[in-house]
Amino acid sequence: MKLSGNKILITGGASGIGLGFTERFINENNKVIICGRRESALKDVENKFPGIITRVCDLSIKEEREKLYRWISEEHKDLNVLVNNAGIQNWMQVTDEDFYDKAKKEIAINIEAPVHLASLFVKLVSLDTVLNVSSGLSFAPLSKTPVYSATKAFVHSFTVSLRHLLKPKNIEVIEIIPPALNTDLGGKGIHDFAPPVSGFIESVFEQLKEGKEEITYGFSEGVSKAGQEILKETFNKMNQA
Repeated sequence: MKLSGNKILITGGASGIGLGFTERFINENNKVIICGRRESALKDVENKFPGIITRVCDLSIKEEREKLYRWISEEHKDLNVLVNNAGIQNWMQVTDEDFYDKAKKEIAINIEAPVHLASLFVKLVSLDTVLNVSSGLSFAPLSKTPVYSATKAFVHSFTVSLRHLLKPKNIEVIEIIPPALNTDLGGKGIHDFAPPVSGFIESVFEQLKEGKEEITYGFSEGVSKAGQEILKETFNKMNQA
């Protein structure tokens, strides 16, 4: 992937890892478009980066995703990079009264959205790169986030297949596999123990320069390459009562 001179759409680009990508891609001389559900968060990013383009969009809704694509295809038809970053995480028990409602929301944003957007955006003649954000939990799930972990395992598997399917179209497909980072994913304070986003982003861009298709960092580097026995041990350690 070339790191400058792109026009890039980053879903969920106003906070967390998405905001890290937004800032770095802007600094690398790219034109960046971000979308998200919260207009206030998008406005904050606009104030910090005056040249950015923002779009309010609830990616859990099929019609909203289709409107987003139509807008891009009409107003930004030279867009060449799609970053499927938006995601939500719920810490919950299957016995919770609202478990299924929360699960449906996670599945809609974490699975349906990137799958649907990929199928839409490959219609753009200009598209040459897709980045999908999965997780180290794709390989060793955290039982406190049962649906989130499963959705990211889906994203990992889907990305492997998508990379193969889009080779004839010369579209590069890259998987970003973060570990836990110090963001508000899952709720404020939950990930205060984790490394900062800045170090992760720096590593991602170093690996992009190297041409890697699967980009890992810290914990995710180990689990993405581990065998079944190591993964079982890791799961047991992570999920001790």
